[in-house]
Parts: sequence; structure tokens; C-alpha cells
Amino acid sequence: MRHQRVQKKFGRSMEHRKALMKSLVTNLILEESITTTLPKAKQARKDAERIITVARKKDQLAARRLAASRLLQPKAVQKLFAEIAPAMEGRNGGYTRILKLGARKGDGAELAILQWVTVGAAKEPEAAEAPAPAAE
Repeated sequence: MRHQRVQKKFGRSMEHRKALMKSLVTNLILEESITTTLPKAKQARKDAERIITVARKKDQLAARRLAASRLLQPKAVQKLFAEIAPAMEGRNGGYTRILKLGARKGDGAELAILQWVTVGAAKEPEAAEAPAPAAE
């Protein structure tokens, strides 16, 4: 029985599903925003939020090793601890947002953008400040 089981299976084996989620979270860390289907984005959000919680433990070796075991690239681990975890320092969860894009033309799957909440807030002021010095 599947009591208390919330994870979707996506029609894949357990190993394939784990590799898929590792890949999505790694790419989310490296690219800061990914486009995927809505159910995959919802599951990847859970994994991403857990890994941020691990990374906020003040850069301990055990936390770094745990993150490295759940990510595919060492570059992603470095970026997680150097940039993303410090940016999420004042938050008590809710590190990601999902924006719905609508249905995909080919198969009708609902697409979504998964991104960090600090991405949109950090880029908007930069865009507003850039034209101001050019106008002087």
C-alpha cells in the first residue's frame, strides 16, 4: 500500500526517477531557472528546498558532502554554498517559485518554470538602474 507516499512515479523506475530529480535540481542550481512539466517541477521543488535547508548549515563538511551526494556536478555544489544558500539566509522556506506557462503544443502537457525566488527580485532592480547612468 502507498500510505503517506506523496512522490509521483512518472512512469519510470526508481533509479531513473532519482537521476531525473538530481538532474533537475542540479540544473536549477546552475541555471537558476528551468522549464519543465508541472508535475516534475512540483517534485523538483521539494528536492531543491530540502537541499537549500542542508546548505544553510553554515558550510559544514557533512552538509557539503550530503549536497554533493544529491547533485551531479561539483560546480553545482560550489555555487549552492557560495551564492544560493547565502541569498536565502533570511527565509524560513519557500525558496522556489513555479510559474505556469500553459500547455505544450505537441502533447498538451502543462509546462512550468521553476526558479529561485531571489532571481526575479535581484534582476529587476539591476535592469532599472542600468539605463539611469546612460541617460546622464
